[in-house]
Formats: sequence, C-alpha cells, structure tokens
Amino acid sequence: MSFNVGHLILALSIAFFLLASYAVLFSAFLPLTGILILNALANDTHYKYFFILLVPTGAYFVIANWVGWQYYRNT
Repeated sequence: MSFNVGHLILALSIAFFLLASYAVLFSAFLPLTGILILNALANDTHYKYFFILLVPTGAYFVIANWVGWQYYRNT
C-alpha cells in the first residue's frame, strides 16, 4: 500500500489531537511522564492552550478572507 499526502495529513492530525488531549485533559489526572516536552505541557497553565486555539482562529481567518475575496470578485 502506497502512502500519500492524505495519509500524512491524517497521521499528523491524529498526533495533534492526541498531544492536545494530553495537554488539556489528561495531564491534570496523570502523573508526570519523564518526557521533557510532555512534562512541560503538564506543568504549564497558560500557553498549552495557545496552539490548540490557533486551529479554530486560523480556520476562521482563512474562511473570512475567502468570503471577502469572493464578495470582491463578484461585485
């Protein structure tokens, strides 16, 4: 089976979902793991939400710009 860009996007999306789930939900209930990055996310109380909130903010920005461009082109 040949992997293509769609498989890569799916794998990265799953990895982001798992990392974000750990940072927001599971790190409060699980002990520290010993992995430097995961421990930094577990100990952080503010910036761990930044990257997660970039996704909907970026999507809104892209959609709003696309709609504005469509209004501009069709007037």
